[in-house]
Amino acid sequence: MTTILDPTDERVPIERSVTERPTEISGTLALLDIAKPRGNVLLDRLEAKLQERLPSIKINRYTKPTFTKPAPEPLRQEIKASNDFVVEALAD
Repeated sequence: MTTILDPTDERVPIERSVTERPTEISGTLALLDIAKPRGNVLLDRLEAKLQERLPSIKINRYTKPTFTKPAPEPLRQEIKASNDFVVEALAD
């Protein structure tokens, strides 16, 4: 069993479960830059490696307007509607 710790201050914790992981990656992958410094550098390297190892997948790039707030709802909906997987990256 996996335990996920949530750093938010919840007086009554929300019950959460881990989503089943697929056995392979295919389709469309979103790379989300959260707009912290050098996050784009990490995603550039990751994208290059993914293209080498999984040449059949399509990769879409997205960037949040600011790292200090959650992604705006329209951006989240666009990512959800257009992609099968998402990688959110930050690099400090």
